[in-house]
Amino acid sequence: MTDILAKIASSLYNGQSEEVASLVQQALDQGLSPHQVLQGGLIAGMDEVGRDFKAGELFVPEVLIAARAMHAGMNVLRPLLAESDVPSIGKYVIGTVKGDLHDIGKNLVKMMLEGAGFETVDLGTDVDPQTFVNAVREHRPKIMGMSALLTTTMVQMKATIDALVEAGVRDSVKIMVGGAPVTAAFATQIGADAYAPDAASAVDVARALVS
Repeated sequence: MTDILAKIASSLYNGQSEEVASLVQQALDQGLSPHQVLQGGLIAGMDEVGRDFKAGELFVPEVLIAARAMHAGMNVLRPLLAESDVPSIGKYVIGTVKGDLHDIGKNLVKMMLEGAGFETVDLGTDVDPQTFVNAVREHRPKIMGMSALLTTTMVQMKATIDALVEAGVRDSVKIMVGGAPVTAAFATQIGADAYAPDAASAVDVARALVS
């Protein structure tokens, strides 16, 4: 049984989308549960991608290709996971702050989080504070992540946290921040709960926040 899960993880790591989708179906046909395939195959594969990305052995293009393979597997699993009530680790609302149109980093974080079992709600780029507030009210996520790639847009992170406080929903959600100019000290200064320097670390930080 574990043999096919190892194959799924390995094919995902190598970015073989069609192979992953086919192996996921085979694993289900062999009687493995959607949860077993998710944890032992797809999440295990993405964890390995995350580790090697963090170690500098893989780069953004390879991670994106692996994430695409993960999505191919998820497309097979998703309807079954919905039926079998497999809980997601939690909801994660993510967006790039107002005035900032960069999305590669955010998309990478989103893919890595989905690969780790989070349910993500992507608000896109140039997201104003009120949109973040509305998303927290509507989706009730465990975590909200903000990305900024410009020093000039970092101030929007503080503006968004202030808006959450004003709306009375700040305490209902953990806040993570990241992006090239953002630092751990800045995260503390604006009242965020956590900072992640890169997409692979974001998964570890997010898991720690919900554990």
